[in-house]
Amino acid sequence: MKTTVDMDDALLAWARRAAEREGTTLDALVERGLRLLMADPAASPTGFTLRRASIRGQGLHPTLQGAQWNRLRDLAYQGRGA
Repeated sequence: MKTTVDMDDALLAWARRAAEREGTTLDALVERGLRLLMADPAASPTGFTLRRASIRGQGLHPTLQGAQWNRLRDLAYQGRGA
């Protein structure tokens, strides 16, 4: 399955170098890391609370009602080099 993950540029560069050193792909490295983390709940950080980041408003702008996910994603990343 394909998905999109946002991460810090430095962490991504570090992961790419690690994958190259190990002779594997970034996908395989990320998958292996997630499997290790999920297999050992004690290794997972605890107490994380996502900050409230909502803004005032009435939800999705009316012109975007019914828009496909790829359109919303493209708008979210517009001007960010993605």
